[in-house]
Amino acid sequence: MAATTARESISLTELGERSIPTVPQEPNHDSSSVTEAKAPYLKLIASGFSFFVAGVNDGSLGSLLPYVLESYHVSTGLVIVVYVTTLVGWLVAALTNSTLCQYLGLGAMLALGAALQVLAHVLRAWLPPFPLYAITFFLASLGQAFNDTHADTYVAAVKAAHRWLGFIHAMYMAGCLVGPLVATAVASANQQSQWNLFYVFPLGLGLINLILVLIAFRDSMSVHQSSGPHSDDPQASSHDARSTRAVREIKDTLRVPAVWLTSLYFFFFLGAAITAGGWIVEYLVRVRHGDVHQMGYIPTGFYGGSFLGRLVLAEPTYRLGERRMIFIYAALCAGLELVFWLVPNIGVEAMAICLLGFFSGPFFATGISVASKIFPANIRSSGIAFVFVLGQIGGSLFPVLTGIISSHTGVKALQPMLLALLCATGISWLLVPKAPRLRAD
Repeated sequence: MAATTARESISLTELGERSIPTVPQEPNHDSSSVTEAKAPYLKLIASGFSFFVAGVNDGSLGSLLPYVLESYHVSTGLVIVVYVTTLVGWLVAALTNSTLCQYLGLGAMLALGAALQVLAHVLRAWLPPFPLYAITFFLASLGQAFNDTHADTYVAAVKAAHRWLGFIHAMYMAGCLVGPLVATAVASANQQSQWNLFYVFPLGLGLINLILVLIAFRDSMSVHQSSGPHSDDPQASSHDARSTRAVREIKDTLRVPAVWLTSLYFFFFLGAAITAGGWIVEYLVRVRHGDVHQMGYIPTGFYGGSFLGRLVLAEPTYRLGERRMIFIYAALCAGLELVFWLVPNIGVEAMAICLLGFFSGPFFATGISVASKIFPANIRSSGIAFVFVLGQIGGSLFPVLTGIISSHTGVKALQPMLLALLCATGISWLLVPKAPRLRAD
């Protein structure tokens, strides 16, 4: 899901001539790309592909989970360690992002994130011991945090950002759609499953992602080591100044109520989306007694619906009123979740999951678009980063809670958890301050 999923602080290159104030706390991201005359389509494509890679990673876990449990001989209670390490990765990103951005340019941050994801897939492909397998999720989530959150903030600043945000987040769902298909095909190919070989696929994609980032963002692949001109110890002075800027940036961001309210919305939404994607297969196998080889494809309906929703619903959501439409979608999703819960028919449940994905499709891109309008210019980048990271923390925390509860009551606990999260998503959306565009609607 990942993420399911708030991540960044960067210089804002623009598509066309839209004027976005730069963030003075992040001089390293104010590269020459700001003055680009041509539309930076290669950067937008690279940003979208980074989300596709993240989607393949996040979307595949649900289909692989039954094989992971069997191969490592662990219970659902123990497998939540995977989600815990993912949560830790996002927490580390939240704590280190602003400081790293004082030293690394936009391209360098993106490349660091892409490289960490490649390392994670290298370690997974040879079926490592379970503790190391769990640690790879820390590396992957940390890499996604640096890669995708900075790509997200970059795209949020371009002209017609709502369309491009819809594109890159549709790419994430396209990855979530492809991930379960490939994972299930590989895992069920032989009588003795070699599910770990699936990770060769995201490894190849990760290498392409790294190359794309290095080419598209080569103008900001800088590591800043400039020193203060009025200090007896220039290196120490420069380090202290950057640390001070990072701390001040974090404090300024956390003082803005809109940041916390928007983060709450993402916290619940990503919690619902990633919990659903991660536990649907196990629920259908354990509770509905479906065949694991067939149930592994069910998440593709959820992710496929979300992929279409992010493409098809982006424009009508924007034109009809983002605030109004997202709340309507949330109500529809809650109703579809009730169908999934109360109708004991796998075919009906599969359709409900597909439609739930479709109507939840615009949630993420619309939230980022609104955040870019309501956050003050001086904390816009760091604010969106905080929102992204806190949202992904929700996307890691709620699957863990679902696993803990399931270890005591069974996987049937998934349903009330999903319903509560979807209702909380709709309510928290109403708490997000109105953007100027929303008032006009």
